[in-house]
Amino acid sequence: MDVVTLSRLQFAVTSMFHFIFVPLTLGLSVLIAYMETRYVRTGDIAWLRMTKFWGKLFLINFTLGIVTGITLEFQFGMNWAEYSRYVGDIFGAPLAIESTVAFFLESSFIGLWVFGWNKVSKKVHALSIWLVAFATNLSGLWILLANGWMQHPVGYEIRNGRAEMVDFIAMLTNPYGLLKFFHTIFSGYVIAAFFVMGISAWHLLKKRDQDLFRRSFRTAATFGLASSLLVFLVGDFHAAEVAKTQPAKFAAMESVWETQRAAPYHLLLVPDVANERNAVETVSVPKMLSFLAFHDGDAEVRGLKDFPKADRPPVLPVLAGFRGMAALGMFFMLLTLVAFILSRKDHMDSYPLFLRTMLWSLPLPYLAAQLGWIVAEVGRQPWIVYGMLRTSDAVSRSVSASQVAASLIGFTLLYGLLAVVDIYLLFKFARKGPDNDIGSMVRTARQEI
Repeated sequence: MDVVTLSRLQFAVTSMFHFIFVPLTLGLSVLIAYMETRYVRTGDIAWLRMTKFWGKLFLINFTLGIVTGITLEFQFGMNWAEYSRYVGDIFGAPLAIESTVAFFLESSFIGLWVFGWNKVSKKVHALSIWLVAFATNLSGLWILLANGWMQHPVGYEIRNGRAEMVDFIAMLTNPYGLLKFFHTIFSGYVIAAFFVMGISAWHLLKKRDQDLFRRSFRTAATFGLASSLLVFLVGDFHAAEVAKTQPAKFAAMESVWETQRAAPYHLLLVPDVANERNAVETVSVPKMLSFLAFHDGDAEVRGLKDFPKADRPPVLPVLAGFRGMAALGMFFMLLTLVAFILSRKDHMDSYPLFLRTMLWSLPLPYLAAQLGWIVAEVGRQPWIVYGMLRTSDAVSRSVSASQVAASLIGFTLLYGLLAVVDIYLLFKFARKGPDNDIGSMVRTARQEI
């Protein structure tokens, strides 16, 4: 493989592995903040135990997320030096803000939250985890605005062979970036909800601490239902934005080869890329694709044949990724609706089949999130900055294929080891359950008053 392919593969491995941790941090921080707030308002020790139990799992995930994220920034200089030189003036600004503002705020208050038990008041301690949740989501905003600019560049001019920012507000209000932010954030909330419901389901099946895990399940079910509905709603607007700003990606997402008005939606598609057509098109809904793309059933949808072959993204992974993500999203709405209804009943343990379903469904939101990134990044190809800079022109000129291959192997081995550590720690502490030293909890509560 050449340097471009190896560099793309290396960045894919590191970024996709890093993104295993990020979405859980986004959502779990909000859930923990809510739980601690309930404890502060009610004085109910059960909410304190929930806060500490889920907080322990949050910290494991948070720590490994930081470790795996550091290497991503170095790759811009090592593997993608031409990209950094060409758009660093623009891309570096949101990343700098993320590091100096959001990450600083996040890391400062996570320290206060971890070490502030019994040392600050209950309200201040609860405020610290809310600030962690806010900073974590703020961090996601700046990173996703940067990525949104790569998908739909705005507010720039080409000067002296480089892209330079001339309108920071345009990047800040870029519809593509904002929609990408909300779609990603809400999907992270779904992951956190399924994480809490899955572990709670396991403890309920084992008849352990049933009151606490019924509360955890009920809280996560409500959070998950709202989040899955928001993912669907924002996803609809996001797909329409893709159709407007990245028509080649949208055509690949739905395997549309011929430009057509009132385009139908085919429930089952099998693309034949070699012959630039679909080998199978069945169960069609008239005008539905045009409506989904532009909210107008008679709108024109551009086909892949409208674009030079060199400018088309790979069809099969983009189509499969999008259809898989969409199908899982529908499944999550159904599952969280059932979870919301059943969690209102007093005896959740009376539904063992459903609890097992929730337990085994825990990995599915992670899969959906990864499929979403495949659609976003593979669907943007052959561009690293859409319509401006090709991926093949962005790679470093001073690195060899053997050097990238060696670092790829090293990263893969290191991340494999971190994955083993993460799974072991999460499994160990999730299985152990919350602290049963009620006396210690009461003393903590008294000391915090």
